[in-house]
Amino acid sequence: MKLNITETVLRDANQSLMATRLAYKDFEHILEKIDNAGYYSVECWGGATFDSCLRFLDEDPWERLRNIKARIKKTKLQMLLRGQNLLGYKPYPDDVVRKFVDCSIKNGIDIIRIFDALNDLRNIEVAVDQTLKSGGHAQGTICYTTSPIHTIENFVKLGKQLEDMGVDSIAIKDMSGIMGPQEAYDLIKGLKETVKKPIFLHTHSTTGLAPITYFKAIEAGCDGIDCAISSFSGGTSQPATETLHYALKQSGIETGLKEDVLKEINDFFKPLKEKFIQAGLLNYYILGTETDGLVYQVPGGMLSNLLSQLKEQNALDRLDDVLQEIPRVRKELGYPPLVTPMSQMVGVQAAANVIMGERYKTISREVRAYIKGNYGTPPGEIDPELVDKVLKGKKTMTQRFADTMEPQFEKAKQEIGNLARSDEDVLSYIAFPQYAKEFFEKRAEAQK
Repeated sequence: MKLNITETVLRDANQSLMATRLAYKDFEHILEKIDNAGYYSVECWGGATFDSCLRFLDEDPWERLRNIKARIKKTKLQMLLRGQNLLGYKPYPDDVVRKFVDCSIKNGIDIIRIFDALNDLRNIEVAVDQTLKSGGHAQGTICYTTSPIHTIENFVKLGKQLEDMGVDSIAIKDMSGIMGPQEAYDLIKGLKETVKKPIFLHTHSTTGLAPITYFKAIEAGCDGIDCAISSFSGGTSQPATETLHYALKQSGIETGLKEDVLKEINDFFKPLKEKFIQAGLLNYYILGTETDGLVYQVPGGMLSNLLSQLKEQNALDRLDDVLQEIPRVRKELGYPPLVTPMSQMVGVQAAANVIMGERYKTISREVRAYIKGNYGTPPGEIDPELVDKVLKGKKTMTQRFADTMEPQFEKAKQEIGNLARSDEDVLSYIAFPQYAKEFFEKRAEAQK
């Protein structure tokens, strides 16, 4: 048996451990080695990388992708896309989604893992359709979570809907590391009996379950898993690539990975990890095993952002209170899976509830938009008092929010004018107007 392994160090591993602060110059010299390691794919773009490039790293995210593609020529490049929200925190019109997907593939992406935070599949249809039209591999995604309404049976139904949509493969995204081995076995088995597409599993080491969960998933027929090179593994990141490869080999399962190359890759990243620990960007707290996560369901990226948020407000001592508030807020919002942008929305609201000393004294603009129906259909019922407080008797939207939006690309192109040198620049501006504009101005100034 052959198992596909995706390496996450260039995206999710560093996003989960240190809020995506890995600059291109940090890893450019190891890219050829990564290409020769035997990975199925390398997740290197999407998620929070785009935001982070413009905001903190002074990098053009598109140029970063092209540079990676120039050095990783044999191995498929993979990205994470938030469906209709792309790489931002709000829905975009269809013309922007189509343009973004097409440009991502033209600039070097092979596989696009597409998800919607609410598992409202209406919000991924356009991205899936465009990925296929542009010649990419569309990986439809099920966001895994637990609640009274999230059952194996319902997840399997989602898998069938994804297959009917025409995806090339299906990913199960367990962003909080809360999937237990039996749940993994039952879900993968159920999907394997229902769909013909390859099944990939993504989880995090947060709660310590991940390696056991992976093994049971593989036993049930899972086709691929996500791992991180060992120096950037564990904690809120993924399980270690080398460890999983070693254990799988003992079980007679081939991964196609070359151990000597993996060692070189890990040796390269070890001092980098040390550098980020010294700089205070990598907090020891998120390197441990946190079984409370089985209660709070806080994903890695959310936890590192929450720590930053509380630190800025001199409220780190309130972390436990905020973690206890998160499940309450989630229940009141109809049990949304805690994945971007829902994880940030729930986290920010929980923090506000704790710091203000009064629950829902302020309700964030994003949570209000969610309650109005702008993000799609919530999995469960939202607390009627909250609905009342926000809608004041008005009706929740039931149609797909993107259907109410005007095309935006051409308008944004006019707006940004000569500061944008390409369609990719216009897309950066649409996704993060303030940061992109500042980046373009700085770039223009440097070339005077």
